[in-house]
Amino acid sequence: MARVQARVEAALERLLPSAAIAPRRLHEAMRYAVLGGGKRARPLLAFAAGELAGADPARLDVAACAVECIHAYSLVHDDLPCMDDDVLRRGKPTCHVEFDEATALLVGDSLQSLAFQLIADHRLSEDPAVQLEMVKILAAASGSRGMAGGQATDLASVGQTLTLQEIEYMHIHKTGALIRASVALGARCAHGLAPEQLARLDHYAKCIGLAFQVVDDVLDQESSTATLGKTVGKDAADNKPTYVSALGLVRAKALAEELREDAHAALATLGGAAHRLADLADFIVLRKF
Repeated sequence: MARVQARVEAALERLLPSAAIAPRRLHEAMRYAVLGGGKRARPLLAFAAGELAGADPARLDVAACAVECIHAYSLVHDDLPCMDDDVLRRGKPTCHVEFDEATALLVGDSLQSLAFQLIADHRLSEDPAVQLEMVKILAAASGSRGMAGGQATDLASVGQTLTLQEIEYMHIHKTGALIRASVALGARCAHGLAPEQLARLDHYAKCIGLAFQVVDDVLDQESSTATLGKTVGKDAADNKPTYVSALGLVRAKALAEELREDAHAALATLGGAAHRLADLADFIVLRKF
């Protein structure tokens, strides 16, 4: 993890616009929002899936940075006063607090555009049709049928009591879609996997995408602001439905473990090369931050 995290950090440093280039304040804010923080879970997944497929690490650098730009943009917008109105992210002031709301809005816009520019600027597959499919995967995961749609559902659910199925639907889109895209993009940076293997990877990614959110909801109840680097207890304070509010802590933890076991089962026929993906499933469910 440390090796890949360092590699991705260096790639992001290189691929983000320099703060010395106009418009300097916007570029400074983009780098502030992306660099020097976060678990880099999505890049780790892209690299692990790419390793299974035998992908060139230089291609994985670009795919990983593209999904991380989308993720960072979503966090910047999620923290805005019109959304969750949060002041702390990754242990430092949120982008709109450090800069201003208008700049934060433009940071999100620019990071989203940069993600697709990276995929267009670099050859990630020998087959142009596969590279076009990668653009489609990332776009679908980011838009109204993916992450943005999940966020819309989240905002509309404040103050409501949702069923477990409704909460799952929300988070398959809000959190899970980009996690699934990370695995899909990494796997498609090479031609080493058959369609049935890609389907197993997608099922694995669906499981850990949901598990990621379940664990987030648990940590929001059990952890501290200092440990997580973001304000804890905010979902409960804002009367948002979560896995914990729907199931309670004990059942939510059991669900996370069930999803981890299901993710491992999806990898069972993929051989030893899938061990990093299995390790990441463990990390996502057992993490404390």
